[in-house]
Amino acid sequence: MIELRKIEAADLPIFWTHLRDPEAQRMAAFTRPYHYDRDAFDVHWAKILADPSILPRTVVADGAVAGNVATFGDPDEREVTYWIDPQHWGRGVATTALTLLLELDGTRPMHAHAAADNAASVRVLEKCGFQVVGHDSGYALARDGEIDEVALVLA
Repeated sequence: MIELRKIEAADLPIFWTHLRDPEAQRMAAFTRPYHYDRDAFDVHWAKILADPSILPRTVVADGAVAGNVATFGDPDEREVTYWIDPQHWGRGVATTALTLLLELDGTRPMHAHAAADNAASVRVLEKCGFQVVGHDSGYALARDGEIDEVALVLA
């Protein structure tokens, strides 16, 4: 069973462990400094939890914290983000969690971005109704270089 719940303080150390996974970082590609520095991570999450315009949720799969999902941004540029622990990959956790989040935040259009070679993430977004609307390149910290990126929109 996969469900979303409000984030609890006890979830944050688990999220930190998830973010530190090198395989997950490489797959996501577009990491930020808070993926590598615990103090920056704590500051980042304090801002998220204090911002009423952000809708963050803990993803729980079979009773275990499996990751997090969120929507953020202005209503006309609202975007989704998610991070699922690799132990839960390939089981539909990300797709179900994102579907539940999109039910909570009905803002449309909803935007998303993914590394173009992250076929699993692109597929999750497409299963949730997102369509690829463009390609670009950007600096991927986890890969220390420019990579191709896809932009997706849920109308």
